[in-house]
Amino acid sequence: MQASQQEIIQQLKVQPPFADDAALEAEIARRVAFIKQCLGNAGLKSLVLGISGGVDSLTGALLAQRAVRELREETGDSAYRFVAVRLPYHVQQDEHDAQACLDVIKPDEIQTVDIAPAVRALVGNVKALDDSSAATKDFVVGNTKARMRMVAQYTIAGACQGLVIGTDHAAEAVMGFFTKFGDGACDLAPLSGLVKQQVRAIARAMGAPENLVEKVPTADLEDLAPGKPDEAAHGVTYVEIDDFLHGKPVADRVAEIIVSAYRKTQHKRELPFAP
Repeated sequence: MQASQQEIIQQLKVQPPFADDAALEAEIARRVAFIKQCLGNAGLKSLVLGISGGVDSLTGALLAQRAVRELREETGDSAYRFVAVRLPYHVQQDEHDAQACLDVIKPDEIQTVDIAPAVRALVGNVKALDDSSAATKDFVVGNTKARMRMVAQYTIAGACQGLVIGTDHAAEAVMGFFTKFGDGACDLAPLSGLVKQQVRAIARAMGAPENLVEKVPTADLEDLAPGKPDEAAHGVTYVEIDDFLHGKPVADRVAEIIVSAYRKTQHKRELPFAP
């Protein structure tokens, strides 16, 4: 099991714990520079990211907003901008948290797209779902919501001639806890390699309030289990996942759950199968 742990750490390029505040600030600067480089390489000036109300999108947005602000200052070009996108499914249960995140981020532009009409129209035309159980249909539609959100973000990015930012990090990647071609689809993923506590540390260092930093993470895709915590779906806590990814000893049960999830979801982290 220890060999599997080391293999996973290497494959996900997990960043070691921050040694001190200086190391944390250096990592923030490195990731902001990465975002700027991605824009420069693409020859584009806009960044697009959906804001859910959770700490992952909040952290990604704070890095993105700092990146475009620095680019404006360095180049004198006011065309650089960050577009924060709200993507509720009709009415979002924790909309107040999403709005609080926007207050912290202070994005250059905010756009809102209610994905409910598009999701319902699509699902209503998929006859294959007619004979599905309520649980199966709820799960499938949850993934459709995630994919519709990414469709909306790419539509906005196309109109703005920008790049779409993803929020996947090592603690989600190891569990495969993202929708393939949904929130797993993006042009750049500036949180890659970080564990959950590091994402929170970056958000905190960039001025996010504690209630948003420590908010209980939830994908909130299933109508039958609204607001279901990620950890309830995982069967392990983020602290345990973080410890595993930082090479610390964890209970056998924890290691087995994490390694099993990683193996089962390998296809999500790779390009499509090809002959």
